[in-house]
Amino acid sequence: MSRRSDRITLQARDPNSPVTPIVPVTLRKRKTECSKKKLQPATKKQNYEIQKCWSEDGASPCILIETPHKELKPANPSNFKQYTFKNLFIKASPIPHLSWASSDDVWIKMLNKELKYVHDKSYLQRHPKLQPKMRAILLDWLLEVSEVYSLHRQTAYLAQDYFDRFMLTQENINKDYLQLIGITALFIASKIEEIYPPKTYEFAYVTDGACDLWDIQRTELHMLKALDWNLCPETPISWLKLYTQVEAQKNGVNFLEPQFSQDTYIQITQLLDLCMMDITALDYNYSVLAAAAFCHFSTFDVVHKVSGLTWDSVSQCYQWMTPFMETLRSEPKPQLKNFPKVRADDRHNIQTHVAYLDLLRIAQECQISESNSGQLSPVAGGPILTPPSSTEKPPNP
Repeated sequence: MSRRSDRITLQARDPNSPVTPIVPVTLRKRKTECSKKKLQPATKKQNYEIQKCWSEDGASPCILIETPHKELKPANPSNFKQYTFKNLFIKASPIPHLSWASSDDVWIKMLNKELKYVHDKSYLQRHPKLQPKMRAILLDWLLEVSEVYSLHRQTAYLAQDYFDRFMLTQENINKDYLQLIGITALFIASKIEEIYPPKTYEFAYVTDGACDLWDIQRTELHMLKALDWNLCPETPISWLKLYTQVEAQKNGVNFLEPQFSQDTYIQITQLLDLCMMDITALDYNYSVLAAAAFCHFSTFDVVHKVSGLTWDSVSQCYQWMTPFMETLRSEPKPQLKNFPKVRADDRHNIQTHVAYLDLLRIAQECQISESNSGQLSPVAGGPILTPPSSTEKPPNP
């Protein structure tokens, strides 16, 4: 039987000849291609640097700005490892030393979120049928629902952030859909923040038939896609809690354990609640809003120490917030409420509700009467926004 002429034959090896391993051509080519890929410059990445460093006498604001894209092209790739690159040069952040993380890293991540999560009151221009007062009515109702279900303040503020950022991505939303969007935002926020969030049918129940379970679930998917699943902003409440905790922090005490006064904390949160009802609050960063509210109950030296913000960056928001503070001074001080299944040391974190719409009207009237120039808070007339009955529900969007 004949054999193929191209078969591999065995030959006797010369013991004095060097051993040369046989490497397949395909494998050799693959290694060469991989080595070439490793020598290619790194892909473009988003880089940030701090525009202003910390001063020696205390904290100063850190503003993160985007730096131009740069590609590294080493002349000698073999010596590339000896170089190190740094684009952040800061001193200690206002956050004290943490045993579980770097305080500088935590601070930088919080500042970065101010750039990532954008809010802007101009979204009303994209919705000609909506008015600022409709947003205030919706947020007032969401705060009331939050108290009924003993939801945390962070949950309510997350819902407000989701609502405002979602509306920034949409156009020509009718007022009949505001309640559905608002309750869906609260539903998403409760699943992010709460350990035991209410069920979907419970959120549908509080709408009194205006929204059913399938409406909420369909709108939830729509909102998540519109928000690109960015669901973890630093809200005014999270900034305020950081400021108050840093100011009250004692040496040797766990930073995660609240050290501030609960009575003072709920007074500041009531001021923030009232201010967030006004759409003009979206003109300011959340960190600035929390610092301005804290400044009304403390001195600016303390605020500067815990936030690193200068007076120039806080003064405009502080002055805008003054009529709201004067309105609350005429009201009884808020008291800590007891909630079933809520520990006594956690009561200050539960969202409460008062007659915010009446207080908002008084505060906006004070702004108009006291302001001789500058931007005024928009006061819209028109009927009160009420949930439509189940028989008047509009067709699916």
